[in-house]
Amino acid sequence: MASRLRGALLPDLSPWRSSRDFRLLWVQGLITFFSSFMAMVALPLQIKDLTGSPLAVGAMGAVELVPLVVFGLYGGALADAVDRRRMLVTTESGMAAMAVILLVNALQPTPALWPLYVVAAGVSALAGLQRPALDSLMARIVPHDQQTAAAALNALRWQLGAIAGPALAGLVVAYAGHATAYTTTALGFLVSMLLCSRLSPAPPAHDAGKPSLRGIAEGARYAWSRPVLLGTYAVDLAAMLFAFPNTIFPFLADELDAEWSLGLMYAAGSVGSLLLSLTSGWTSRVRRHGLFVVFGAAGWGLAIAAAGWFTDVWLVLLCLGFAGAGDMLSGLGRATIWNQTIPESLRGRLAGIEVLSYSVGPQLGQVRAGAAAGWTGTRAAFWSGGLLCVASVGLLTAALPKLVTYDAATDEDALRRRAQKEDGTVADPAT
Repeated sequence: MASRLRGALLPDLSPWRSSRDFRLLWVQGLITFFSSFMAMVALPLQIKDLTGSPLAVGAMGAVELVPLVVFGLYGGALADAVDRRRMLVTTESGMAAMAVILLVNALQPTPALWPLYVVAAGVSALAGLQRPALDSLMARIVPHDQQTAAAALNALRWQLGAIAGPALAGLVVAYAGHATAYTTTALGFLVSMLLCSRLSPAPPAHDAGKPSLRGIAEGARYAWSRPVLLGTYAVDLAAMLFAFPNTIFPFLADELDAEWSLGLMYAAGSVGSLLLSLTSGWTSRVRRHGLFVVFGAAGWGLAIAAAGWFTDVWLVLLCLGFAGAGDMLSGLGRATIWNQTIPESLRGRLAGIEVLSYSVGPQLGQVRAGAAAGWTGTRAAFWSGGLLCVASVGLLTAALPKLVTYDAATDEDALRRRAQKEDGTVADPAT
């Protein structure tokens, strides 16, 4: 009985055992996430120190938005046309260069503000190019029936970096300065680049066309024709747009007279996600992944709203932990549906759309949170956004009911993708 319970709760390690490339990407991702979160805390803190304005901090999201949209879509088309390993190596090198620019600026007697926005835009463009190649590799290197397990292990990797990165970044910035944080970020990206270079080649299909607007449009038409995919994109976009408050954490910590808690605020959501990941063995046995998406996003919104109501910092941190667990559950559902249903010939382009669905939302959410905090106050920005998130998830669920009824054992696209992976053919995306 006890062994069955442990098997139902502990993470499923099948992808780790079955794929060398998965192991390399897992370690590479852990280092990249750690480096990214070091910069994610240091950069808005430096803008806050230079300006003292929540709107200036929130504007970072607006600066990042256009490069993310443009290069995310192009990166998806590029991932279907070139070697994906080469894309990863190139973009990791570029991110290391961006961190060096931040380091040089931080070492100046009077650091300038504009390089921070320029680097934020540059990193956003590189992330837009990289993520489709990275995400589309998972469907290729992991067996079809291990996709949920792979998503849980990838989330676990992200959470470890997200917990250690912000917590250490807060201490590093406070006691060693921004320059040390940026140095750590640059070194992390260099190590990540070396790990990516050891991956197996991931060339495109022999008949893959060159990246083009027509190819991007083909991917968009496919996504638009699948209500289940539309639901995953729309629910996540709404949740992040209305209830992504990370950019105003420094101001919430000030209002609660708990400046020491800033790093914990950034890490709390990841702690909640980590706890769900560590008990995720049962998720490999679930077939109704659309329910994960809906219930997880609604739980995220409720928890963010509650964080805005409480005045005790420990209750706020607890709410942020619950929010992270909800986001993790929703993310497992999205990743599984994507990798189980999208044909290999369109995987890169659809991964580009996925980048927009889970990245544009947070960028716009930063702008919304910063503006709302400036107009109505920090705490009101939290609870109003959380309630809007819950309402929008309810409306989208009613408008796209096939998301809720998705079943991996009966869905036509999931069955077709399984057959495609088993026989090694490239299915016609129009069928």
